[in-house]
Parts: sequence; C-alpha cells; structure tokens
Amino acid sequence: MNTTGTSPSGATDIDVLRVFCAGDGRYGNALGVVRDGRAYPDEASRQALAKELGFSETVFVDDPERGTVDIYTPGVRLPFAGHPLVGVAWLLDVEVVCPPAGEVWVRGDGEFTWIEARAGWAPPRTLRQYGSAAEVDALEVPEPGEWIYAWAWEEEAAGRIRARGFPGRGDGIDEDEATGAAALLLTAELGRALNIIQGRGSQMLTAPGPDGIIELGGRVRLERTLTV
Repeated sequence: MNTTGTSPSGATDIDVLRVFCAGDGRYGNALGVVRDGRAYPDEASRQALAKELGFSETVFVDDPERGTVDIYTPGVRLPFAGHPLVGVAWLLDVEVVCPPAGEVWVRGDGEFTWIEARAGWAPPRTLRQYGSAAEVDALEVPEPGEWIYAWAWEEEAAGRIRARGFPGRGDGIDEDEATGAAALLLTAELGRALNIIQGRGSQMLTAPGPDGIIELGGRVRLERTLTV
C-alpha cells in the first residue's frame, strides 16, 4: 500500500479493528491504530496517513503504557472520539486512555469494553429524531453540511434506538457506521441508558453515571493488520 504519509523510519504495521460489533461479530466501525506513533512524528504526516487510509478515524499511540493517543479523521485532528477510544483501549488493554480532551477510564466485562467520558467532550452533532426506525432506514445520504445523527425509538420502554450518522464533511465518509460521540450526546439529552443499533447493524450501549459521566461500551475485534 502506498501513502503520502509514509513513515520516515520504514514500514509500519497498522492494526485494523472493528469497533461496536454486533453480537455475532459482524459490522462495527473500522478503525486504524498505529501502535508506534513515533513512525509519524508530526501532525502533517499523521493527517496525510489518516486521509490515505480513509477510515472514519485513525489513532496514533504515543505512549502505550500510559494510554496516550492522538486521533485523526481523514480531514481533521480530534481531541476526543468514542469508537477510537473504545477500540484502542481494547487493543492496548489499559485502564486509562489519554486523548487531548483528558483522561478516559476504561473497564472490560469480558464481552464489552467500556469507557467513561463526558458529553461535553464530544464535537457538535445535530440530533434529529424521526417517528420510526423505518424512516431512519429509508434516509438518503444528505448533501455535505452539518453532522446529522438521525435516530428513532425502536422500543422506548427498553431504551432501544435505531440510528444513522451522516458526517456531512465531504471527505469520502458519507455515513459513519457507529458514532460513540453522538451516542454520548443523545444519552445526555435523553438522560437514560440506551441500546443503539447504528448503520448496518453495529451496537453501542450507554449508561449515565454520576457527575455528568457517561459510560459507552461495545464489542471490538481485530480484523487485519496492514503494513505501510
């Protein structure tokens, strides 16, 4: 694979994860993880690699023991993002990950990896409610513009939600398969635990906690390793 962000130190391995998988291991949002962040030492080379890879986010690990990470979409650097932090926490098997937004505590329960975060760390999203899951399923990808999180109740009493995410960035990511940051914002707005099915069938679980903290959990699996 060729990339405009080629490592100055030679070939670099990139783990490709699927984050927020369904119970049978399918679906999930693809995530690239560069375990040796030193291979891409500056923001320009990291942004170029993230653009070339084309995942909704790519994570660079700067300190695997302390969980220090740096997150990029194909177009911008992010201080916080949900699915990259769940994925890299699972991969590194650490108790805390540290994006620029702050310390994010981690726990695992055997099936799900959970992070604790604040909705205020999430970038803005337009939360747009629809009358039914069928309406959400029927939506066309909108023109580039605002970041829209379309959602509807599937079973309100059980906290089950159908959702789709449209970044509207014009960077090649027309629809985001699973968006942890949007799940945090929706949980904060509704004030209750949620079981969200997004995209083709990815699953996210959330639970409000004390002092404005929200837990976000999902399944993660390693799909493959790329060498660039």
